[in-house]
Amino acid sequence: MNLKIRKSVTFMMKYFMRWTMVYGDGLKDIRWKQRFENFEKSYKLLYKYSKEELTTELEKAGLIQFFESCFELSWKLMKDYLESEGFIVKSPRESIKMAFQMDLIDDARVWLEALSSRNLISHTYDEVVFNQLVIDINEIYSIEFEKLYKKLQEEL
Repeated sequence: MNLKIRKSVTFMMKYFMRWTMVYGDGLKDIRWKQRFENFEKSYKLLYKYSKEELTTELEKAGLIQFFESCFELSWKLMKDYLESEGFIVKSPRESIKMAFQMDLIDDARVWLEALSSRNLISHTYDEVVFNQLVIDINEIYSIEFEKLYKKLQEEL
């Protein structure tokens, strides 16, 4: 690499490092707030349909799809929020555990069960598991999503 290119690369790296130090945390703060907007849309759809009586397999499948979407956004929201607070988390399981330690969620066990349910339903179809998940969404998971929603809404 010739000297001119090396100097340009060095300048750009220094500039990027300074920019990250000055603006980096602000971007992390913005990221979790943007993720919250997406989570909010998904959560509201899940909440709306979890209150209705679902009679057909298609309606139940739709509720499960809303659950999968809401769960995916919720753990990523937790991850982004925790990163904005200075923590480093990589996986859904790490995010859930740290969110519990930081009092962002109340019951890590339920969230880890939701993670297991999401993973199970994505890779297999069993009518008993399918119907039990619909019950769990209505009676357990939607309540946990609501708690997270309210807690982070206060943070905005």
